[in-house]
Amino acid sequence: MAPVVSQANALLSAISRRRFNLRTICGRRTGSASYTSSAPSPAADIDTPLAGTKILEAFSEEFEIGSRKITLETGKMARFANGAVVLAMEETRVLSTVASAKGDSVRDFLPLTVEYQEKQFAQGVIPGTFMRREGAPKERELLCGRLIDRPIRPLFPAGFYHEVQVMASVLSSDGKQDPDVMAANATSAALMLSDIPWDGPIGIIRIGRISGQFIVNPSMDELSLSDLNLVYACTREKTLMIDVQAREISEKDLEAALRLAHPEAVKYLEPQIRLAAKAGKQKREYKLSMVSKKTYDRIRSLAEAPIEAVFTDPTYGKFERGEALDRITQDVKKELEQECDEEGLKFLSKTVDTVRKQVVRRRIIGEGRRVDGRRLDEVRPLYCESGNLPVLHGSSLFSRGDTQVLCTVTLGAPGEAQHLDSLVGPPTKRFMLHYSFPPFCINEVGKRVGLNRREVGHGTLAEKALLAVLPPEDDCPYTVRINAEVMASDGSTSMASVCAGSMALLDAGIPLREHVAGLSVGLVSEVDPSTGDITDYRILTDILGLEDHLGDMDFKISGTRNGVTAIQLDIKPAGIPLDIICECLEPALKGRLQILDQMEREINVARSQDGRNSPRILTLKYSNDAIRRLIGPLGSLKRKIEEETGARISVNDGSLTLVSKNQAVLEKVTEKIDLIVGREIEKGGIYKGVITSIKEYGAFVEFNGGQHGLLHISELSHEPVSRVTDVVSVGQVLSLMCIGLDVRGNVNLSLKATLPRPGSKTNTSVAAPQAPRVWEPIDNENEKKYQDGKPLESGTSLLSGMSGVLIRSAVACDEDEKSAGLNKKSKRRSRSNSESKSNAKSPVENNAKSASDDEDERNTDSQGVLNSNKSTAEAPLSIKKLKLGTEMTAKVHQVRARGLVLDLGGGIRGMYRFEVGFQRDFEVGDEVKVKCSSFSTKGIPVMSLVEERKS
Repeated sequence: MAPVVSQANALLSAISRRRFNLRTICGRRTGSASYTSSAPSPAADIDTPLAGTKILEAFSEEFEIGSRKITLETGKMARFANGAVVLAMEETRVLSTVASAKGDSVRDFLPLTVEYQEKQFAQGVIPGTFMRREGAPKERELLCGRLIDRPIRPLFPAGFYHEVQVMASVLSSDGKQDPDVMAANATSAALMLSDIPWDGPIGIIRIGRISGQFIVNPSMDELSLSDLNLVYACTREKTLMIDVQAREISEKDLEAALRLAHPEAVKYLEPQIRLAAKAGKQKREYKLSMVSKKTYDRIRSLAEAPIEAVFTDPTYGKFERGEALDRITQDVKKELEQECDEEGLKFLSKTVDTVRKQVVRRRIIGEGRRVDGRRLDEVRPLYCESGNLPVLHGSSLFSRGDTQVLCTVTLGAPGEAQHLDSLVGPPTKRFMLHYSFPPFCINEVGKRVGLNRREVGHGTLAEKALLAVLPPEDDCPYTVRINAEVMASDGSTSMASVCAGSMALLDAGIPLREHVAGLSVGLVSEVDPSTGDITDYRILTDILGLEDHLGDMDFKISGTRNGVTAIQLDIKPAGIPLDIICECLEPALKGRLQILDQMEREINVARSQDGRNSPRILTLKYSNDAIRRLIGPLGSLKRKIEEETGARISVNDGSLTLVSKNQAVLEKVTEKIDLIVGREIEKGGIYKGVITSIKEYGAFVEFNGGQHGLLHISELSHEPVSRVTDVVSVGQVLSLMCIGLDVRGNVNLSLKATLPRPGSKTNTSVAAPQAPRVWEPIDNENEKKYQDGKPLESGTSLLSGMSGVLIRSAVACDEDEKSAGLNKKSKRRSRSNSESKSNAKSPVENNAKSASDDEDERNTDSQGVLNSNKSTAEAPLSIKKLKLGTEMTAKVHQVRARGLVLDLGGGIRGMYRFEVGFQRDFEVGDEVKVKCSSFSTKGIPVMSLVEERKS
């Protein structure tokens, strides 16, 4: 056993001392490094590789672009892939791998797939999903995949139809650099290292501009301040891809940015070439699917003439032209079947398409005429219509030729913004444009499943184009969603979505700074086969779908009259000179101005939201404690308010944002919130409150959602008040003004601040205390001063259009009756005199009906109206219980020349005005059956007789 134990101890000791020689690998110096992949034996030296151990080599290249240190490294990871590269910029690292399928290809196209993925571990975060793992690709991942795909696809050789897969993954991210451009450069380096045939390398660069100064490789913080976000891809001499988001940058400044981007992007090429020289694989021989010259000449001889006849006839529409071309293909197929030409049948579709391409290009370059007969710089006929769906918040229909897009706008609360789980960039997005390309728009049958890369890319392009002209979020607090539904497609539906979206936003009341329009510019060129240089070319404005397919370029440019807001360039050949790209900016501007003219004739300013179905939005500021009270346990109270009102409540730190369908709903939800949490108390603000308790020095008032304040006795009236109960009572509702907030947060309220001073002629809704008004005669002269029941002159207080009376002093009543020649009984005159004496006591006692009626006096407010908050135990009837239509039996309290003063019980007095032609022989104490028909402007019940007697 001893030898076995000693061997085991020796092995454990060697394992404990094991280490890898990683000094050169972890360093950043250029060159190669080696390390062992297996543990050494106990007898081996710890610094010496074991015999028979496989040596792994890591190669790297370091360089600087725009003050950023960049490293390309291969050999450490993903060794079984055809090519694998890790690109590092500061603390951000991206791995890109490429792999190609083996065997012969049986396709007639290049099945290239690019997948880009940002996993949350790159920032040390566990995903918040239920499964705690990443799900389907997000929109940003699809867009980054397209950004990688577009520049590398044209560089694969013609006839290479083997399946190729690119997978780019973010290994770590510091949030300072956008990994998308890094992944594209890493993919180029991986293709250079692989054995896949590819005519690279390429360089991709990002350019920003802050305060007029261009910045190479800007950080995310710098991009947030930049008015330009340009991504540019190129080979050493030609442009491959352009992607731009800008804030109305002029064509001149854009050209300057492109001229700067090209030499900066070329700096990526040499490090890739050096790395490929060190660690690259020998390019493998792949079978290319190429048609022989004999077969091509045979198919061209059969198809060229009839194809040219179709393309020279401008009367053909899109589908008629397509059907004619399909018939030509079928006729050629029949000829080849009769000749038993297997190769011709195999490459028929691709060869006929090549013949079509040559016919169209030859006619455009030689004659300057296009398929539909237009000039090269001519825009198709336009049709614009806004507000075509009036029920929606905003809508528009835009047609350019056979291309048609319907756009709708939906406005929502800020809390409905889209939440983004990206490693970089903002966490939410409040403006969204969703582009949809249904199969019927091209007369096809298809199935709609999941996110489509093309739809996501086109929608994002239109979204970036419109984002530049949106008002600031403070001026437009909505979350905005645009749905762009393609109704018919024949070229550049994404640019039609920009035009329709701009009109729909104005129709929804969003105040855009400028209208935005866009169109696509194409290119047809002749190339020298020996050198690959372009010998002749033509630029096409507003290309058709066929011209996009058969041409060399699809250059989508959108913007305003002031400048460009978004660009997307896709090309088919292996690069286009930058000079030609810059030349396309001028015809694009001319075509854009034509479209803007048509759009502005349809709608040029934001529509008013008054009377429309646009939602109303309101932001209120509250303390966090008040917001917690409103939300309730687990949000139950908030949900209840939303269910009852139909409004939506978004809760932010210190604020509530209310979104309602219309103004009525907004007022309803605001009222409910005020009852729960109230508003921020401001000095000088007027609030409704309820008297909760009365003390000798004043009354305590509950108002503004549960807050309490003091109504001091000195603030009850402009006149001295001996007792608080002479003016107010518990339960009474008053409108009070906040006159002060002390350091402890106590609120001081005032009633007299809401009342005019005695002698003031100002007519306010809350009048000063006056002598009791029992009756005011209505004669023809006074009736002329009224219209629709409202006084035409200040100070007049007559009622019109109903059986109503107003109250004034009994002395004034008697004087009016004397002037009218009416004799009063001495008993009634003495009663009037006694009431007149009581009127001189105080503003509160002026409303008393007799000196002994002390209980009624306490329930009379400062305006001579009986207190409506008297409890049921004190009075059998209250004004609160008295409603319109209530029938009762009342006693005649006084008989006047124009009507009656009725005793309704409980100390409440009502009024009845005599009607022409009815009996007036009433006596004090008579009982009459009456009905409440209305209330005067001061709350006095106005009665009418249930059974009136003819005189």
